[in-house]
Amino acid sequence: MNRIPGCVACGGTVAPDGRCWDCGAAQPSFRAHVELTADGGAAGVSDRGRRRDINADAMVLTGVGSWTVGVVCDGVSMSPRSERAAQVAAETGANAVVAGLAAGALPEDALADAAVRAGRAVAALAASVDAAPACTYVAGIAGPEGIWSAWIGDSRAYWLPDRGPGKRMSEDDTGEHGALAAWLGADAGAPVARIRSYRPGGAGCLLLCTDGLTRGLPDPDALRAVLTRGRSGAAAGGGLLGGARALVDHALDTGGHDNITALLIPAGAAGG
Repeated sequence: MNRIPGCVACGGTVAPDGRCWDCGAAQPSFRAHVELTADGGAAGVSDRGRRRDINADAMVLTGVGSWTVGVVCDGVSMSPRSERAAQVAAETGANAVVAGLAAGALPEDALADAAVRAGRAVAALAASVDAAPACTYVAGIAGPEGIWSAWIGDSRAYWLPDRGPGKRMSEDDTGEHGALAAWLGADAGAPVARIRSYRPGGAGCLLLCTDGLTRGLPDPDALRAVLTRGRSGAAAGGGLLGGARALVDHALDTGGHDNITALLIPAGAAGG
C-alpha cells in the first residue's frame, strides 16, 4: 500500500482537502494538475498555475442520457479553505443538475435548483459568517436541443463554434473596480444564478472556465484560435482534451498568475 506523503511544512497528516490537519498548511502537489474526459469527447484541464500554493479551482464532468453536464468553480482567495468550497460546489451542483434532468426537469429549472443546492452546501462549510469558505460557480448543459449556462460570480461560459464568430454565454457578477459582487458562501446570501440558453447553428463546444484563463484570453475568437490549434496539434494530443490543454498552456505561458481551468463540452450539429 502506498504511504500518503506528510505535510510539506510540519510532516503532519494531510486532509482530503489538501491541507494539513495539524498546521493547516496548503500542500502544493494537491490537485496541482487535473485532467478529465467523458464519453462523447468532452474534456477538462485544471492547473495550479505558477504563483499559487494550491489549486482552488474545481471541475466536474458528467451526464445523463443525451445530456452532458459540466460545472467549474473557483475558490475565492480571500476566504478560508476556498479549495474545499469549490470542490463541494462543483460536485453538489453537477449531481443536482443530473438528478433534475433525469427527473424530467427543463434544463433551466435543473440549473437554477442546482445553484441553490450548491450554495447551501458551501454555506454549510462555514464556522461563522466571518469564517466562510466561498467560491464562484458556472455550470453548463449541452444536449440535442441546445446549450445552457448558469453562473454566479466571474467564472465564465462561452460558445466556441467550429466556424463563425464565438459567443460569450455569461456576464461577470462584478461591481466597482471589478470587485466580485456575487459568490457562493455563508456570507453571500441566497444564491440566484443567471441563466442563458442558445441553439447553435452548427458544431462547436461549450467552454466553462475560471478567470485564470480569461484574464489573458477574454475574447471568444481568441479562445477559439488557441482551442483550434490544440484540437489539431499533435503536441497537445488533439481532440477537446488537446484543446483544453492548449488553453491552459497558453495561460501558463503568459504568466500563470492564478489557478486555470478549461472544460469543453461538444455541442451543436455533428458536435464533437
